[in-house]
Amino acid sequence: MRWNLEWIRTFKAIYETGTLSAAAQELFISQPGVSLHLNSLEAFTGYKLFDRSARKMVPTEKGKIFYNYIIDPLKKLEKGEQYFHKRAKEERVTISVGMCFEAFQYTLEEYISKFPFNFIIKFGDYNQMQQDLDNGLLDLIVTPRAGNQKNLKYEAFSKERIVLIAGSKTDTTEIEQLIKENKTKEIASFLKNQLWYSVTNEMEHMKNFWQNQFGEHPDFSPNYIVPNISSIIRCLSNNNGYSIAPDFLCGEAIKDKKIKLIWEGNSILENTLYFGTRKKTIYQNEIEKLETLLKTKWQCL
Repeated sequence: MRWNLEWIRTFKAIYETGTLSAAAQELFISQPGVSLHLNSLEAFTGYKLFDRSARKMVPTEKGKIFYNYIIDPLKKLEKGEQYFHKRAKEERVTISVGMCFEAFQYTLEEYISKFPFNFIIKFGDYNQMQQDLDNGLLDLIVTPRAGNQKNLKYEAFSKERIVLIAGSKTDTTEIEQLIKENKTKEIASFLKNQLWYSVTNEMEHMKNFWQNQFGEHPDFSPNYIVPNISSIIRCLSNNNGYSIAPDFLCGEAIKDKKIKLIWEGNSILENTLYFGTRKKTIYQNEIEKLETLLKTKWQCL
């Protein structure tokens, strides 16, 4: 068995950056890839090269000796690589972004073919997105939840208002009168007996809106569960039924009179939207371009 030169490169990157995530950024590989290289090298040498802690990879005595042994030869190899490797064109970096499906669809989707970098989009749970960002698997996230991770920073850039909507064929005469008369209990009672649309495994908007307006959790189940809020808007368009959704996703359908904006509530429910990034990144220019585009698109929604 022979060792792989990439194991040595990875060892050097971990030693000099102090963390697996920072090493992954420097080497343009995933953090699991960094771990695999290190595990393979330790298995080959038979020595533990780092003590792993929550915040830093601390080299062991064997790790320090190994680093001193390989650093000069490795630098010569890297210098030779730079000298003899002629690139036909500049290599493209890859930027990974996490956000909800609808936000991507309404903002970035039409522009990705024009990006001067490779682009990967990931949809999913916001808590998981934060973990992936902290671990170096994502470079930028758009989230309504600002975390307190030491290595991450959050910048507020917009707000979304959570509102009650209905299909354009829905008879809303009664609820509009109840809203006008500010009969909160009667509004809740009326809505419980209507046809409802919600998103697969996700009723957060409905729960928060209901709690905010009526001081209780909704004690009924939606009639129709669909994949995402865009599906809800399409299902409601020129049809019957109710749902709760962020206002920026509804604007075009309301303008086209496919759905109705019924109620913003007596107590306005708004979420602040944040850009989440790592405090230290080699992709600052690319991330700033994406943030500028997202801010501009959000203002137009």
